[in-house]
Amino acid sequence: MQFKHPEILWALFLLLIPIVIHLFQLRRFQKTPFTNVAMLQKVVSESRKSQSLKKWLLLVTRISLLASLVLAFAQPFVANEAALKEKETVIYLDNSFSMQAKKNGLPLLQKAIQDLIKNVGDEHTLSLFTNENTFRDVNIKNIQNNLLSLPYTHRQLSLDEIQIKAKTLFSNSSASIKDLIIISDFQQRMRGSTIDSILNTYLVQIQPNSGYNVAVDSVSLHEAVSEQRKITVFISGGQPEEDLPISLYNSDTLIAKSSATFNDRGRASIDFSLLSGVVINGRLQIADNSLGYDNRFFFNIDQKPKINVLAISNSDSDYLERLYTEDEFNFTRNELDQLNYSVLDKQAVVILDNLESIPQSLQKVLHAFRADGGTLIIVPSVNADLANYNQFLSGLGAIRLLEKLQADRRITSISFDHPLYANVFEKNVTNFQYPSVSQYFSIQTKLPNVLGMEGNIPFLFGDDGLYLFSASLELSNTNFKNSPLIVPTFYNMGVSGLKTPKIYHTLGRPEVVDVAVQPTGDNILKVSNDSYEFIPQQQRFSNRTRLTFDENPTIDGTYTIHENDAPLRNISFNFPRNESMLNYMDLEKSLAANIHDSVEELFQQLKAESSISAYWKWFVILALLLALLEVIIQKFVA
Repeated sequence: MQFKHPEILWALFLLLIPIVIHLFQLRRFQKTPFTNVAMLQKVVSESRKSQSLKKWLLLVTRISLLASLVLAFAQPFVANEAALKEKETVIYLDNSFSMQAKKNGLPLLQKAIQDLIKNVGDEHTLSLFTNENTFRDVNIKNIQNNLLSLPYTHRQLSLDEIQIKAKTLFSNSSASIKDLIIISDFQQRMRGSTIDSILNTYLVQIQPNSGYNVAVDSVSLHEAVSEQRKITVFISGGQPEEDLPISLYNSDTLIAKSSATFNDRGRASIDFSLLSGVVINGRLQIADNSLGYDNRFFFNIDQKPKINVLAISNSDSDYLERLYTEDEFNFTRNELDQLNYSVLDKQAVVILDNLESIPQSLQKVLHAFRADGGTLIIVPSVNADLANYNQFLSGLGAIRLLEKLQADRRITSISFDHPLYANVFEKNVTNFQYPSVSQYFSIQTKLPNVLGMEGNIPFLFGDDGLYLFSASLELSNTNFKNSPLIVPTFYNMGVSGLKTPKIYHTLGRPEVVDVAVQPTGDNILKVSNDSYEFIPQQQRFSNRTRLTFDENPTIDGTYTIHENDAPLRNISFNFPRNESMLNYMDLEKSLAANIHDSVEELFQQLKAESSISAYWKWFVILALLLALLEVIIQKFVA
C-alpha cells in the first residue's frame, strides 16, 4: 500500500494521548472494607471489573478511530508501477479516402472520431495528427469541432512516416511513458519496416462490413479520322455479371448513359462516342455505396493549339510538309539564305534539315532558342562540315560527330520505352521492314538512343526537346522516309515542342502543362473553378508559358486557366485511385504490437492499466463506525 500524503502518518503519535489518559484513570487508592460493609464487598468488586472492561473497550475504539482518521487523510492507495509514471499520448488518426467505407452504416473515420470523443477524458492532454493536420498538446474537447469536420484526403502516411512524425510530438524525457495510438483501417500501402520498441504502440484496426468497392479508374481518348472520336472508361471492383449504370456529363448536362458488365476479375470497360472538335468538360458518375471519392471522374477535351514548326532546309524533298499538316501545325519552310532570324522567337520547333554548315549568327540564335525551351531537330547533310557542326553541338551538350562512315546498315532497334514512342506500339514489334542507311556519322554522346542501327550504332538519339540524326535522310542515302516509322517519329518530336494537354491529371503528382500564350507585362496565369483559385508555378518562354502543378490544386474537378479573367483552356484533376482496392494488412502476422478492434476496447485497457485503487473513503467509513461504536459502549456497557 502507498500513500498520497505519507507525511500525515506522523500524526499516529497522537494515539499516545488516549493511552496516557486511560492509564491515569486506572490509578486508584486501595480501600479496606470495614466489618459493617463486608457484606457488600463482592458486589463492589464485580462493579469495578465491569468499569475496567468498559474503559479498555473505549481505549481500543478511540485509538482505532484516531488511526482511521489519520490514514484517511494520508490517502492510501494501491497501483502498479506504470500508473505512477507520467504519461504522454500521441494519436494518429487516418483520414485517407479508404476511411469513407462504412461499418454499421457509419463511415470508419466518423466512427473513430466519435469513439475518441466518448472515451478520452476532457482533462487528458494529448497530441493528435492526421495525414495533413497536427494538434499538439490539446485536450479532446478543444479539437472536437475540428475532428468532426475533418476532410478526407488522398495522402496516406506509411507506418514508418507515422512513427517519425510521432517522435517529434513526444518530449525528450526518458522518465515518461510514451503511448502511440494508430487508428486506421491499415491498407497494404501503409506497410512499414518495423514497430519502434521505444514507444508503446497500440494499433486499432477498424474495418468496414464489406470490402466491396467499385471505382472509375481511368479514361483513354481515341482520336479518329472521322467526325467521331471515342473515349474508353475503365472501371474496377464490380461483381461478375453485375450491371452498373454509368453517366457521362458535359459540365452539368447529361450527354450519354450506359452500363458496365464486369468480368471474373471484377473489371469492365465502356466506350462512349463523342463528336470531334467539340469542347468537352467531362464528368463520369457511378452509384456505389462504399467509397465516394472514386465514384466520379473528371476529364476535358479542348481544342488543340496549333504548334509552330520552322524547317530550315536545303532539301528538295517535301516530306516535312506532308508530316506537319495544317490541322495541327503551323508549318513554315525556309532556305538558309532566305531565313529571317526574327521568326525564330515565335517557333516551338525548329528543324535543321540537310544543312552542310550552320552560320555562327544562326548558332547563337539557336542556342538561345534551346535555352528558352524550344525543340530542336537536327538532320545533317551527307557533306556536313564536322568542325562546324561540332562547334554548334558543343553548346548543346556533350555531343560530337567523329567521322563519316560508308557502310550499308539496317535500322534494327527501337527504344519502345522512350517518350517519343509512348502509346505508339501495342507491343514490341520485331518483324517490320527495316529501313537501311548507306552513309552515317559515328557519334559520341550520352543522350539516349531512340532508333539504332546494326552493331548498336545510333541512328536517332536525344530527348527533352533535342534530337539528332546520325545520317542524312535524303533518298540517295536512306529509305527511312518511306518507312512507317517516320510518321510517329517526326510527329512526336513535333508535338514535344508544346506539351500536348492530357485529358486529365492526377492530384499529388508533379504535372507540367504548356499554354500557348505569353502573359504581357506583369500579368500571370491563374487557375480556378467555381470555389477555388490559385496561382501555379509558371515559367515564361518566348512562345508559351509552362505551368507546373504539384501542391495545388487539392480538390478534384475541372479548372480553367485564365489571364486577366480571359479563359485560355481547361484542365482536369482526379484523386489517385490507390485507396480504392480495400486491401488490408493482417496485423497479427506482419507486426508485433498491441492490436485492438475498436477505440473503446483500447481505452478500457489503458484505463485499467492506469487505474489507482484509493482506500481513504473506506477509512472514513471505518472512523464513522468506530464513533458509533463508542456511543454504543458509553450507553449500553455498564
